[in-house]
Amino acid sequence: MAPRKQSLAGTAADLNSAAIHLLRGMRAADRASGLTAARLSALSVLVFGGPTTLGRLAAAEDVTPPTMTRIVDGLVALGLAERAEHPDSARSVLVVATDAGTELMQAAAARRVEVIVAALRALPTDERRAVVDAAPALRALADDVPQRARALFRS
Repeated sequence: MAPRKQSLAGTAADLNSAAIHLLRGMRAADRASGLTAARLSALSVLVFGGPTTLGRLAAAEDVTPPTMTRIVDGLVALGLAERAEHPDSARSVLVVATDAGTELMQAAAARRVEVIVAALRALPTDERRAVVDAAPALRALADDVPQRARALFRS
């Protein structure tokens, strides 16, 4: 497939559409975890980012602290997370993934990877190579987008 010339806005629109479709495609894999999307996402932050406060978890997930409290309450009730003493502040608590939460999240992440690997294998070789070559740049772009969105759309 020959690359086509397009504007940055056109590329951005294509990437936005691709991201949305990838996330929709992950829903079936994510449903196998048995958690809501909000709980699975918060658990992912805990497992892959480490213990954190409720406030930081709420900020990472872009929800209000009361909403995050409800999400964490659900994870705690399921035995997937626990509250622990904060080592530096008696007024704060840390939210920590339990071993069961870590196992569940790692299995969920593996299912997502399995789906993407299957989709990559189905691509023609030249398209698969282009995706593989672009993956590091796409990762860097994804890491940069949240701060740019916050800077552009401060609320």
